[in-house]
Amino acid sequence: MKKTPNFKAMFEEIERERGIKEEDLIAALKDALLTAAKKRVENSDNLEVEIAADGSARIFDKESGKEVTPSDFGRIAAQTAKQVIVQRLREAEKEVSYAEFLDKVGQIVIGTVQRQEYSGYLVNMGKIETFLANQDVIPGEMFRPKEKIKVLVAEVKKTSKGPMVVISRTHPDFIRKLFEMEIPEFSQGILEIKAIAREAGRRTKVAVISNDPDVGAVGTCIGPMGSRIQTITREVKSERIDVIEWSEKPDVFIANALAPAKSVKVRLKPGESVCQVIIPEKELSLAIGKDGQNVRLAAKLTGYKIDILSEEKIAEEKAARASEEAEKKGTEK
Repeated sequence: MKKTPNFKAMFEEIERERGIKEEDLIAALKDALLTAAKKRVENSDNLEVEIAADGSARIFDKESGKEVTPSDFGRIAAQTAKQVIVQRLREAEKEVSYAEFLDKVGQIVIGTVQRQEYSGYLVNMGKIETFLANQDVIPGEMFRPKEKIKVLVAEVKKTSKGPMVVISRTHPDFIRKLFEMEIPEFSQGILEIKAIAREAGRRTKVAVISNDPDVGAVGTCIGPMGSRIQTITREVKSERIDVIEWSEKPDVFIANALAPAKSVKVRLKPGESVCQVIIPEKELSLAIGKDGQNVRLAAKLTGYKIDILSEEKIAEEKAARASEEAEKKGTEK
């Protein structure tokens, strides 16, 4: 094999620019040359390749130590080496990309919209392209080509074509990471998100707790004049976000989760994740929400099945039972 000018510098540049280690490239080159040599040398089971610092290579028989480099090896070796090295480079780049995005699972990254397709958007993520499916787009969103967008890396899968990166803007953790990015108290360990229930594009409930008695969890998330929560809601196209105070007491947590309803009485069913909530008639619509959304999200957030009854309904039922009992006693007389 002919000498290659700046051989080592070339490999160092590839490592620097593509993140592929020099020793991996050398190994790929040796494999390529060995593959080519086995086609030209008899008794090729015990061959080995030596590559000098200047890029020149020789073939040896391992049993005898004798050089067996074919005289016409140069052209064939160069052609074979090129094919195999390109393949190894692609494989190595796939592994590098897979490892890179595997470290980003659960994180928000910025991608560039390439184009819109029938079922979603093609998004450039730097070294790879991936797809943002329609179900992972917040309802009502529309993106333009070359637009920068924030997405959550939800999952990374290995495929024969390279890593497949699953991205989303509707995943509940998208909200979680927006909170952590906008509100430094989370990274400082002062605040903690305990649970999230989300219906993307419509409404989300986030349960938070403060580990510092001098810091209010809900107020800190809302920010002065609502500045912090407004920054987050702008990113999710004005999706309504309710910040809820988490409590280790289920009845308190359930009552908080039903906000904006306030006068809430919670009755837990012992041994079961079921509760009955008693509330004034005037706040019933607030607790239930439009199309039942508020109580539905509260149930997801707390993990409890919630049965809501109005105080007036309870009073009517008590009155009806009392009347029945009175009639029964009168009949018995």
